[in-house]
Amino acid sequence: MNEFFGSIWWLIVSLGVLVTFHEFGHYWVARRCGVRVLRFSVGFGTPLWRRTNRDGTEFVVAALPLGGYVKMLDEREGEVPTEQLPEAFTRKSVWQRFAIVAAGPGFNLILAVLLLWVMFVVGKGDYLPIVGRASDAAQQAGLQQDDRILSIDGQPIETWTHVGMALGTAVMDRRSVPVVLSDPAGRTRTTQLDLSQIPTDLTEVQAMRRIGLVPRQLLVPAQVGVVTAGGAAEKAGMQAGDLVLRIGDRKVEFFDDISTILADYRAEDGPVTVSIRRDDRFMELSLQPQREKADDATSRWLLGIQNAPVDAPHDAILRYGPVDAVGAAVQETWRLTTATLGMLWRMVSGIASLQNISGPISIAQYANASAQMGVAWFCFFLAVLSLSLCIMNLLPIPILDGGHLLYYLIEMIKGSPVSERMLVAGQYVGLAFLAGLMGLAFYNDIMRLVG
Repeated sequence: MNEFFGSIWWLIVSLGVLVTFHEFGHYWVARRCGVRVLRFSVGFGTPLWRRTNRDGTEFVVAALPLGGYVKMLDEREGEVPTEQLPEAFTRKSVWQRFAIVAAGPGFNLILAVLLLWVMFVVGKGDYLPIVGRASDAAQQAGLQQDDRILSIDGQPIETWTHVGMALGTAVMDRRSVPVVLSDPAGRTRTTQLDLSQIPTDLTEVQAMRRIGLVPRQLLVPAQVGVVTAGGAAEKAGMQAGDLVLRIGDRKVEFFDDISTILADYRAEDGPVTVSIRRDDRFMELSLQPQREKADDATSRWLLGIQNAPVDAPHDAILRYGPVDAVGAAVQETWRLTTATLGMLWRMVSGIASLQNISGPISIAQYANASAQMGVAWFCFFLAVLSLSLCIMNLLPIPILDGGHLLYYLIEMIKGSPVSERMLVAGQYVGLAFLAGLMGLAFYNDIMRLVG
């Protein structure tokens, strides 16, 4: 299955699981509250499959798998027979209506915990948080090769995924964070990683690079994988498979040593001598580095080569027994929840870029990539998506579940339902907001593809 069809398939699977769980929450609580459910639909549009149960609920799988809905007996949508009025949603108490609406996001939260529990029981492969290279801010903070990161800003760190989450938040705030380290001899120390000096005009990705941390597992040999057409390396006769040993009088051990050495290069220095090994022969080539303007308006010098792909095996497995996995899943859910809420707040306040909003194209790509990495990683992806769906639906925006919950809270306070005029106005506001959000998400997806 190629990447395109794989992405479509895993998007359908992901949305199908999340939507079914979300709508089942509404359905299950509605039935417990005595509400007649007319239709339970996964997807929109033309029904591909349908079945009616003994309670009269029609279950449908529709053609467009980008959502779903539960249709209940409701006086606002048409005349209800007198004998069925007690089963109408609108005839239930405000507390029952609140519970029915809140059940959708609530079941997404439950699903997230369940998926993380499965992830921990199966075992999720990752990388140990051991430093391979420290430069820029990390080097200034005193991080060294082979240091193991134990905690960042008070958060325990078990893998490089945790490192990325903790530093991603800190670098957006441009603040200093305490980092607890353990050296190869087992001695622990605490240092301050100051991220306030990183320029604020950089994107989140560029800012993360300026931290200067490279995992030990991802340090790749300085072997040429691709020679760029028309680049300095091609002009000098370099070939794929060549192993770079030295540039000038400086030793090259890993591929990223090349960019570090070239960072000190100046135009007036002229050509550089590159020592390579090709099969069993040692050669020296003279290359004239070429200047390229980077995304952050700075310039860098390039030789016109890319490293050979290396498949670094995971050296950390997050695995627990069924009982211990419950606590680990709850803790990880809390970690992801705080990270998601923090990102939302930073986007609203302008600290984080709105480019972080992803649409269905990006979600499909992430779904396919995580599925290829195994059951545990796919469960992690689904858990993050389910938690995001829960939080998004709880936002106090009309049309979303959170908007209805806000109306019910107002009704509880004032003792009477919100006026029809206010409901209609809220629907228009909610539609406009969702249309704008979807447009932004699609725009971001397209720009990522173009980029």
